Amino acid sequence: MTWLNDLLWWNVFMIAGTPVALVEVIGFVTGAWCVWLVGRQNPWNWPIGLIQVIAYLFLFWESGLYGDSLLQGVYLVLGLWGWWNWVRGRPGKAELAIRRTRSDEWLWLGMVGLVGTGVIWWWLTTFTASTVPIADSITTVLSLLATYGQARKLLESWWLWIAADLIYIPLYVSKDLNLTAVLYAVFLVLCVIGLRRWRSDLAASTFDAEVFVA
Repeated sequence: MTWLNDLLWWNVFMIAGTPVALVEVIGFVTGAWCVWLVGRQNPWNWPIGLIQVIAYLFLFWESGLYGDSLLQGVYLVLGLWGWWNWVRGRPGKAELAIRRTRSDEWLWLGMVGLVGTGVIWWWLTTFTASTVPIADSITTVLSLLATYGQARKLLESWWLWIAADLIYIPLYVSKDLNLTAVLYAVFLVLCVIGLRRWRSDLAASTFDAEVFVA
């Protein structure tokens, strides 16, 4: 499979004097498409997102972002679960609806976040040559929590994505992953749009429910 490896790492063009490989272009296109679909509650975001995950798993490992590479492996599992949850997870029930995160959910999400960040930071500093263990740990945990929230259609999952993107952009610039940094800037804009759209959809569904009950 040497030809496939050569194809994935073929330099398509240059950004700021840095070559951009085909695998990064694939991640860019599928990533932007995925987030756009999420904002529209389209379940096809999940399979498109899985293609992005596979592309970035290889890209991040090659770039020394081991936490992010590990994150992609977890994304594969969460992506399959999220896809099932959106499409088949509620047999005999109405379509999975957007809702706000409950206070008890925030509590355990916060605890998981703190513990997860500490564990990943320890793993990175102990077993890898990561040069950005703190940033890598925080973004990994934020992304995992955001993906969980997305799979459950929790409105506030968008805020977690926004927080992660604000860290990811300078992190990827520092690693010369300029196209990926641009992608995460696009993600940031799409997340704001998605948040506004989900907030509007939630308000509309709440109003419809109140009218129906009345």
